[in-house]
Amino acid sequence: MATVLVDASPLVALLHRDDTHHRQCVDALRAIRDPLATVWPAVTEAMYLLSFSWLAQKALWEWIETNTVTLLPLERDDAPRMKELMRKYRDLPMDLADAALVRVAERERIHSVFTLDRRDFTVYRAARIGRLSIVP
Repeated sequence: MATVLVDASPLVALLHRDDTHHRQCVDALRAIRDPLATVWPAVTEAMYLLSFSWLAQKALWEWIETNTVTLLPLERDDAPRMKELMRKYRDLPMDLADAALVRVAERERIHSVFTLDRRDFTVYRAARIGRLSIVP
């Protein structure tokens, strides 16, 4: 079954009603039929950005605990590729969360990413996959 990777930006927008992208992300989420997955660095970034609201952070924890958003593992073997991706895209620059998402996309053959970071994700290329499909 196909999976959609989720970046920190839509997690924040979905849980923060005053976010400028809230409605856009809610509409996009309603259209997604595949399971959602993410990585710890994206969750860390989202938790930091939601630090103004314990209720929003709690909601994110609940999505993780109920597997609404599945956490995909990162292993030691993923580190060299993530380092290489960050070196390759250092002019953007690529952050750890983006490197982890691209690496997991490569490893798991995932073709779609739910992100508001179109500028960077239109540039990134996943090995053996190429350009990722961006939602919304």
